[in-house]
Amino acid sequence: MPRVVGIDPGTVTIDVCGLDDGRLTLDRSWPTAEALADPDGFAQYLRSAGEPDLLAGPSGYGLPLVRASTATEAEWRLVFLAAPGEEGGIGGLRRLTRLLAERGLPLLFLPGVVHLDTVPVHRKLNRVDLGTADKLAAAALGVVDQARRQACPLDATAFILLELGGAFTAGIAVEGGRVIDGLGGTNGPIGWRAAGALDGEVAFLAGEVSKAMLFQGGVSTIVDANQALRPAALEAYVEGAVKAVASLGVSTPTAREVLLSGRHGADSAMQKALSRRLPASTPVVPLTGFARAAKQGAQGAALLADGWAGGQHRALVETLGIRRASGTVLDHLFAVSPARARWRLGLPPDA
Repeated sequence: MPRVVGIDPGTVTIDVCGLDDGRLTLDRSWPTAEALADPDGFAQYLRSAGEPDLLAGPSGYGLPLVRASTATEAEWRLVFLAAPGEEGGIGGLRRLTRLLAERGLPLLFLPGVVHLDTVPVHRKLNRVDLGTADKLAAAALGVVDQARRQACPLDATAFILLELGGAFTAGIAVEGGRVIDGLGGTNGPIGWRAAGALDGEVAFLAGEVSKAMLFQGGVSTIVDANQALRPAALEAYVEGAVKAVASLGVSTPTAREVLLSGRHGADSAMQKALSRRLPASTPVVPLTGFARAAKQGAQGAALLADGWAGGQHRALVETLGIRRASGTVLDHLFAVSPARARWRLGLPPDA
């Protein structure tokens, strides 16, 4: 049976979850700066429970189940949406991922939400970030978790995943065990570090929107600039999350729960604040999963890797429609042409 590893690359920590025939073997949360500074030590840990058959992630904005060993240069740029010379949102993550692949680890890039055919095309128009690969992985864990708790089939699950991460706030709508909509961190409400979806006029006034800009403007940025605005920033954070749930509720009116994931989703005070603001008919449930240290995205990535490799979670992969993932994150752009987007990434128009 397969030995697999799932990785969730976060702004604060990079989390690792390993499974061997469905049994938890690796469970660790590394400070991101330490993992990036010691790629050899990180790679050694990934192999510490035995040589993995498959390793899922880091996958950034996602690719439709592409092996890192066969990925083209264009695919490397698309998965991290960064041009040469630009590190991307998490400085050094792309370099770390390349090093893992060069060290012979069987790394698979998971898709993002925009790659799934379970999401209708009209929800993809002019969108790239409907949920990065790690958010999709967290939703996969949510499907398994809700099915277990409510003793129902995978394809009977229905919920809204609200991820309150170290930088971004994101949401994913699941109905019938399938992801049908999403609000990615750069397309959603204000996050802890990130501003979320930018006012178009703010983008215009900035002159150029860099990767670094996508990771600032949130609660911590506001409070650092003006401590007196802390109550307003926290109110914006909670209210933004509630609005995200309401928005995704349009797509999945049958959702029975709001599942909370991410660093700030584990905060009991935040859980209470959201519960007070959300309808009593849609309870707020912390998504903890089966690991102690690794975050939800790493656990879900391990489940997807196990299923893709023919393990116990094959049905999860089929229910989510992961095998049918296709296309690129640029396929539905009209406000900016795909050719212009490729140029921004340093790619030829037809790459």
